[in-house]
Amino acid sequence: MSIRDKRVRSPRHRRDGGLTVGLLVLSVITAVTMTGSPSAAAQPAAASPARTAAVRPAAHTAAVRPSDVPAPPSGFSTTWSDDFSGAANSGLDTGTWRYDTGAGSGFGTGEIETMTDSTSNVYQDGSGHLVLKALHTGTDPNSGWTSGRVETQADGFGAPAGGVVRMQASIQQPNVTTANGAGYWPAFWMLGSPLRVGVPWPGSGEVDTMEDINGRSSVFGTLHCGVSPGGPCNESTGIGSGEQACTGCQTGYHTYAVEVDRSTSPEQIRWYLDGANYFTVKSNQVDATTWANAVDHSFYIIFDLAMGGGFPAAFGGGPNASTVSGGQMNVDYVAVYNKPPAGNSGLGANIAQGKPTTASSVESADFPASNATDGNITTRWSSGFSDPQWLQVDLGQSYKLTHATLTWEAAAASAYQLQTSTDGTTWTTVYTNSNSPADIQDTALTGTGRYVRIYATARASQWGDSLYELALYGSPSSGGGTGGSTLLSQGKTATASSQENTSFPASAAVDGDNGTRWSSAFTDPQWLEVDLGATHTISQVVLDWETAYATAFQIQTSTDGSTWNTAYSTTTGTGGDQTLPISASARYVRMYGTARNTQYGYSLWEFQVLGS
Repeated sequence: MSIRDKRVRSPRHRRDGGLTVGLLVLSVITAVTMTGSPSAAAQPAAASPARTAAVRPAAHTAAVRPSDVPAPPSGFSTTWSDDFSGAANSGLDTGTWRYDTGAGSGFGTGEIETMTDSTSNVYQDGSGHLVLKALHTGTDPNSGWTSGRVETQADGFGAPAGGVVRMQASIQQPNVTTANGAGYWPAFWMLGSPLRVGVPWPGSGEVDTMEDINGRSSVFGTLHCGVSPGGPCNESTGIGSGEQACTGCQTGYHTYAVEVDRSTSPEQIRWYLDGANYFTVKSNQVDATTWANAVDHSFYIIFDLAMGGGFPAAFGGGPNASTVSGGQMNVDYVAVYNKPPAGNSGLGANIAQGKPTTASSVESADFPASNATDGNITTRWSSGFSDPQWLQVDLGQSYKLTHATLTWEAAAASAYQLQTSTDGTTWTTVYTNSNSPADIQDTALTGTGRYVRIYATARASQWGDSLYELALYGSPSSGGGTGGSTLLSQGKTATASSQENTSFPASAAVDGDNGTRWSSAFTDPQWLEVDLGATHTISQVVLDWETAYATAFQIQTSTDGSTWNTAYSTTTGTGGDQTLPISASARYVRMYGTARNTQYGYSLWEFQVLGS
């Protein structure tokens, strides 16, 4: 762990800090409705932290199979997910999750539990669930409670201007009632990433997707923004939905989701329970600066099970002598889905992914340059703590660039240039971002080069420049690379020996979208074939494997789709992004897999054939 991993970034805040119980009770009396429709009245929200420590993500986070969570909604792709598939009574992967430990009294909401990292309070149950369990010892109901609170290491979950992000989880609230659940306070929520670099709460933003208190079988949704107390968002209460009925939410799993929609004007945040939109907040409900500071950036995700505090107190109080020990909040999965801005869906494959990447410096070996082009939104490059710094990717051949998307960590570059080069020495600036600290930046590009670099000249924090992902889009330029190669396979007819299910068809491997994939049945052998429509001279095949890849496979070519010639063969495949030189004249090209690295099928995000 580096020095930066141990740093203290800002004091810890919680959502209701500073709001008295009397005000909470008044708010409840005047505004709470148990209806199935939205209420614009402000409601008490659950706790809202700031950070005491910013433990940084590990260098690698194991990928989660998207098939273990629901397929993305129409128009979306899966950005990240966790289905909690660890062994029974195991802790969480601390490369993906961090434990928030310590006394609840430090959260500023009057909570009385102590949050721990013990598997007595936080564990995977071996059946695909995360469990947060509140336990009580002793005879005093107002002391002796332990429980759990966890948050994602990554804080890059958000939508660029014009896009939409959906953050969703399937949760069973603690199976308690109003008779034995006084004081229970489960929550699923998001905090704005600027909080991690010292931007104070609530100005940095908080979105509460699910909260319930005292076993009431209900749900509250809330946006926190502006300043506290008071301000445009009525803090520290926030802009809330009011109490909404959530029948059966204590006894079964229900889906809770929030969409931050930056594709519409005014921008919106929408709250969903089991797919039904029950509350919406629009950007024109507050001033533009308040909204931008709270919403137009990335977030990180939190699950916690608090005990006691101002919010439960406003609905009768607790815990009390009747409150049961051992109530648990169960999470089946959590997923982040993204819809790109209009016009971005046809950009094609990310040509930077998996390509050789270097940098001027790294904070430590945990944050190498390659993390910024690995296609994993939870890993990142982080530089030394000085200016200027650069990150450079070698695309392998010359490309006509059309678009770039940069997903920064909270410690972003506030001023930088995107530059291109044909030789890695002489650079041409094709885009300049001057002092914009927004952490998701999406822009059209016009430029040509084999090498692309980010040249950063100013930082948004005292830390280094920290980037989750650099995505580049374009097409091979004439005369560049291997014989002036052109992408021949995108959008062409693809077939396969099998598919895992209808969510993962053969066509997904040639659609130019690295958020969709083909996945086969779980047997050997299997194949994926693309018909180029005419005979071409083939110079290269690029395979972008999902975690379930082939350890043994052949690239085969054919002029008629019946007789096949082997152009490449390996029995030691390593997955990831593979670029294979091929020399053949063919109309049909296929990957023929004979051995898998997992018990799952063969799975390809993209299968690209290049040539002339």
